[in-house]
Amino acid sequence: MTHFERPIERRGSNSIKWDAILQTYNEEDLLPLWIADMDFQAPEGVLAAYQKLIAHGVLGYAETPKSLYRAIIDWENDQHHLALEKKDILFFSGVLAGITTAIQAFTDRDDAILIHDPVYPPFATIITNNQRKLVRSRLREEKGRFVMDFADIEEKFNQQRVKAMILCNPHNPGGRVWSKEELQRLGELCKKYAVLVLSDEIHQDLVFPPYEMTSFFCAGTDFSDFSLQFTSMTKTFNLAGIKNSVIFVKNKALREQLLRKQAANFQHEINTFGLVGMEAAYQTGKDWLSELLPYIRSNVTYLLEFFQNHLPKVKIMIPEGTYLLWLDFSAYGLSDEALENRLVHTGKVVLNPGVSYGSSGKQHMRLNVACPQSVLAEGLRRIATALNE
Repeated sequence: MTHFERPIERRGSNSIKWDAILQTYNEEDLLPLWIADMDFQAPEGVLAAYQKLIAHGVLGYAETPKSLYRAIIDWENDQHHLALEKKDILFFSGVLAGITTAIQAFTDRDDAILIHDPVYPPFATIITNNQRKLVRSRLREEKGRFVMDFADIEEKFNQQRVKAMILCNPHNPGGRVWSKEELQRLGELCKKYAVLVLSDEIHQDLVFPPYEMTSFFCAGTDFSDFSLQFTSMTKTFNLAGIKNSVIFVKNKALREQLLRKQAANFQHEINTFGLVGMEAAYQTGKDWLSELLPYIRSNVTYLLEFFQNHLPKVKIMIPEGTYLLWLDFSAYGLSDEALENRLVHTGKVVLNPGVSYGSSGKQHMRLNVACPQSVLAEGLRRIATALNE
């Protein structure tokens, strides 16, 4: 048994994934296959770093060590062929906090910001909460995978006078790892229409061979002049609760403008546990990640075989990255409300409703396979119970 197969009891730990579902659905004994954190213990190197910090006993203010910058630079260069300097790296409490600050720094009220449909729901919330105009470009499905509709993107850039775009790379919920050629084509459109790209690359390390992650910076020689890259080790190493992220900004003018907004919002103080965990993860977590990816992929294979044998009417988008699967339940003819109710109250299993990712998510669900396979097997059995009622 690998350490990924060992179930860890998370109920009663104030886990949003495991404990919030009772309040959300008012139903006992639910099994969560929803929120995007993993049911796996963090890497030993990270836990050891925290034990050392706690043993010291003093949790005062901490500055960002030079060794952390070096760990980030080495990781991005080794894993993603992305060359960074210390000055290119800014710290924020989280990716969403960083994207929000960038929207405030580079756009004005009523400016149009484009996102894909479907895509991670908080993007839309950030845009509307900041009184910006939300513009969506629907992804097309071709041969079981999402592709960008470049004609639609260009039309919206032109007609809606789009000021910025939030890109999700790799894509959540579809698991697409955008190719260099796709990013080049998108980047040329953004350059043509002076659209700033805010590239959320938090899933950058969770990519399955033979697919390769391409940072937006690396897709074009001058793309860093009109883009910012957001990422964090929290998704890679299951450290979401420590709240720390980085923004890579190579362009001096963009960096200085973002720093001014960060200072205005007093967002420059970084959580000590985030600093320690990030450095330890990047310095010691490579072997853990090399074991994680095959395990997640084996769970994907298990799920595909289960659905083929027991629920063949469900269409599944096979992920190229992430541990999230996009499931199409439209063949059952259920409304979004009826589908969710059937899963929750009959099957006693919780997935993320697809409609929350955009209008194209109707009759879809997002499922998280980052759990012991025994837990996944029980969840799939419950889905089958709900739909074969």
